[in-house]
Amino acid sequence: MWIIAINPISGDGQALRAADEVRTFLESHRHSYRWLVAPNAPTFSQRLSDLVNGASESEPISGVIAVGGDGLAHLVLQIVVPAGIAFAMIPTGTGNDFARALGWRNKASAQILQSLLSSDPVRVDLGNVDSEWFGAILSTGFDSIVNERANTLQWPKGAGRYNAALLLELPKFTPIEYEITCDGDTFKTEAMLIAVGNGNSYGGGMKICPDADLFDGLFDLVILEPVSKVELLKVFPSVYSGAHISHPSVKTLRCQKVRISADAIAYADGERIGPAPVSAECIAGAGLTWIP
Repeated sequence: MWIIAINPISGDGQALRAADEVRTFLESHRHSYRWLVAPNAPTFSQRLSDLVNGASESEPISGVIAVGGDGLAHLVLQIVVPAGIAFAMIPTGTGNDFARALGWRNKASAQILQSLLSSDPVRVDLGNVDSEWFGAILSTGFDSIVNERANTLQWPKGAGRYNAALLLELPKFTPIEYEITCDGDTFKTEAMLIAVGNGNSYGGGMKICPDADLFDGLFDLVILEPVSKVELLKVFPSVYSGAHISHPSVKTLRCQKVRISADAIAYADGERIGPAPVSAECIAGAGLTWIP
C-alpha cells in the first residue's frame, strides 16, 4: 500500500493535478493506496501517524509519496523516519530544495513514479535539530530574519516574496554574535548568517552550501562574516551558482554535530525551529528514499 500525501494548496492547484497523476499511475499498475489530505499541519501529522501505525503485515506500506513542497516533506519526515518507511516527493512547492538535493526537482511526475516501481530505495543522510528531522538546510541569521518577514507578506507570491523580504530587512540588519561548537571545538564569531547544510540549497535554489553531500555523514557549515550591506547585495546573486564560497568573508567547515548559540532564530527546510541555542546532528543513512 502506498500513501499519497498532498498539500492541496501547493503550486496553486498543481499539487492536486500531480496527485491525480500519482493515483492514476498506481491504479494502472494495480497498486493499492490511501489518499491523505488534511486542513492543517497537526491534523495531517496525526492522520499520517495513524496510517503508519495502523499498517498490517498483510498490507504493509510500500512508501509515502509527498505531493507538495519542502513544508510537506518536513512533516512527512517526522513520521516516516522513526518508522523506517521510504518516502518520495513530487515537488510542487515554491522552494522544493530537498527535492532538488535528491535530484527530483526537474523530473516529470511520470519519471519519478517509474523510479519507485523499478528501483529499490536507498539510504540518505538527514539532519536532526533538537529532535526534529530536516533534509536540506538549517540556518540562522539574516536569512532566517528574512524568512520571518517573508512569511508575513501577502505579495509577491512564490520565490519573489523572499527577495522582497530581503530588501525590507536589509537596511536595519546588524551582524549577530555567535558561539559555535563544531564536533567539540568551540569558537565565537560575528556573522551575517550561518547555514548548516545536509542538502545544498534553500530559498528555491540558492546554493548556500554548494558542496553538501547527502551521503558523507557530515554537515557543510557556511559562515558569512560581517560585510557591508552594499557588499552583501553584490555577493547575493552568486549564491545561486555557489560561487559565494570563494568570497574572503565566507568561511566553510564540515562537522557531524553542531551547536549554535546566539540571540537569533533558526529555520530548517523553511520551517521555524525557534530561538537559539539549537543543536543539530547529521545522521548518516537516516532517510530511506529513491534517487531517480
